[in-house]
Amino acid sequence: MIRPSSSLLLLVFFLINLGFTPMYSQTDSNKFVVVIDAGHGGQDAGNTGNNYSEKDIALKIALQVGKQLEKYEDLKILYTRKTDVFIPLDKRAEIANKSDADLFVSIHCNGVRNPSPSGTETFVLGLHRNKDNLEVAMKENSVIKFEEDYQVKYDGFDPDSPESYIGFTIMQEEFLDQSALLANFVQKQFSSSLSLKDRGVKQAGFLVLRETYMPSVLIETGFLTNKNEGAFLNSQSGQTQLANAIVNGINEYKNIINIEALESELSEYKVSSSDVMQDFSSVVFKIQLAASSRKIDPSPENFKKLSPITRHQENDLFKYLFGETRNYMSAQSLRDRAKAEGYTSAFIVAFNSSGDKISIKEALNTRVGD
Repeated sequence: MIRPSSSLLLLVFFLINLGFTPMYSQTDSNKFVVVIDAGHGGQDAGNTGNNYSEKDIALKIALQVGKQLEKYEDLKILYTRKTDVFIPLDKRAEIANKSDADLFVSIHCNGVRNPSPSGTETFVLGLHRNKDNLEVAMKENSVIKFEEDYQVKYDGFDPDSPESYIGFTIMQEEFLDQSALLANFVQKQFSSSLSLKDRGVKQAGFLVLRETYMPSVLIETGFLTNKNEGAFLNSQSGQTQLANAIVNGINEYKNIINIEALESELSEYKVSSSDVMQDFSSVVFKIQLAASSRKIDPSPENFKKLSPITRHQENDLFKYLFGETRNYMSAQSLRDRAKAEGYTSAFIVAFNSSGDKISIKEALNTRVGD
């Protein structure tokens, strides 16, 4: 799981108190756009553990999350559904993509045959690492059976076939880093404010996440099949507590993303153009294209012929980097080239002479000859 550094959190506190205007990473509009997706609906009831209704509970939590977020003037909130209607998975993603959303948050309730499991877990897109994750993904993806011609629409994908997941194409990998950050914040809010078990941040092959083109998470708010947890999820108090935690997680993510963008701009402002036109003797700049849990061959053929490609590992994620230069203006040109090739979220990263990743602020404050 990804955790913000203590220095970044201090910067957040400092800049917020100075009253800086927020900036956003995924859209050019003046609003930070969040799409709230209540899972299931209509003829798709979701799971009905202990005779509770996942589609109804997910909707109630989603509407509370949206209502709270709508109070913030810098946010724009959209919903995939606000009533008990069936929305195909690809249409849910289409709503987010067409709105140029900054976040996609899908809300669900868990359920298994065994009445013992309990707790919250938040998923990001990826290949399942264990049987439990696969079962959750298969259960949530089975909704496509309510759609006409689903095998054609989803390129022959069979939600009940483990083989379909082996060849699962991860369309959203360039946003995996940010998705994991949001998921981590949501889970931390759950664990700090609720008595529910923290099952952590996980990866699995969810179709609804695969189709979106922004940081996206799928939240399992608890197990309806657990007697006590099901009653909590079905209660107004439980739904409010869960909604509060999700809202706090989204706000924490938004603040961090805003500050990261602001930190970069402030750093560039402090360095004169004559400085960045020169080569930095102890810094190398590269362009991050994507982050993935998969170890992909860093060959140009896998990255739209961009070259050279290098792979950098941070914790459980592999970062895929394009180019290499000691000149910051050249790095900006490389970034623009990557964006032109379709890596719209590409950004500059820096490494010191020891090969350790450093912040852009630290890199740009390094003078020639240092």
